[in-house]
Amino acid sequence: MNEKTLKAEEYIDHIVRLAIGYVPNLVLALLSLFIGLWLISKITKAFKKIAIAKDWDPSLIPFVGGIISATLKIVLFISVASLIGIQTTSFVAVLGAASLAIGLALQGSLSNFAGGVLILMLKPYKVGDVIETGGYTGEVKEIQIFNTILLTGDGKSVILPNGSVSNGSIVNYSKTGVRRIDLIIKISYKDDHEKIKALIKSILASYPEVHNNPAPIVEILELLEHHVSLCVRPTVDTPNYWPVHFRLLADIKKAFEIEGMELPIPAHERSIK
Repeated sequence: MNEKTLKAEEYIDHIVRLAIGYVPNLVLALLSLFIGLWLISKITKAFKKIAIAKDWDPSLIPFVGGIISATLKIVLFISVASLIGIQTTSFVAVLGAASLAIGLALQGSLSNFAGGVLILMLKPYKVGDVIETGGYTGEVKEIQIFNTILLTGDGKSVILPNGSVSNGSIVNYSKTGVRRIDLIIKISYKDDHEKIKALIKSILASYPEVHNNPAPIVEILELLEHHVSLCVRPTVDTPNYWPVHFRLLADIKKAFEIEGMELPIPAHERSIK
């Protein structure tokens, strides 16, 4: 009986020693866990407030916030496990190897994802803008995490990977809200150039869409072998660019016909006709 009692006392002493050794670490780990989760929640909320103040895309804020929260929680759980006494070296190594393998397998997708995040953060363009990128020009219909969808003027839907878009050149025709129309009108040397310039300026003055500031430019651009090149450069609001462009060409042609002026045709072209 005494032997059993001694063994029981030894077990109890062993448990007490373990408790004395591990309970402080366990309490510290639990305290660190609760404080860490509270801090992560505060950090995530602060990030969302800053992102909203910076006018980030609404679809991007919860996504990036979730990534930040998950990353911080993984770091926290590894730290808490090491406080308890769990060996985390092997776990961290496995996690790192898995992350590397996933990163290599999804290299293209991750590039597009990073490009999408940059586009939604920096806003080089937004939905509704007319842009030129990757050899395509069209209206931005949708900005997704991995792709940007354009609608071209001839009705084609073009899906562009955000990785190549963010790393390439982007021309945003809608950023400033105005565009300058650049026309080159060929006129003959024998015609009265000042009269033609006044005629075109009077046409532009009749267009309410044309801005007075900056004033339209109608000037001689080049003196070539068979004709004089006249540049016509009015500024309009972006939505009015093509309507005014087409109407101006038609009105200039009509005015030339009324005045009895013809566009110059090189001699070799006249002989062909």
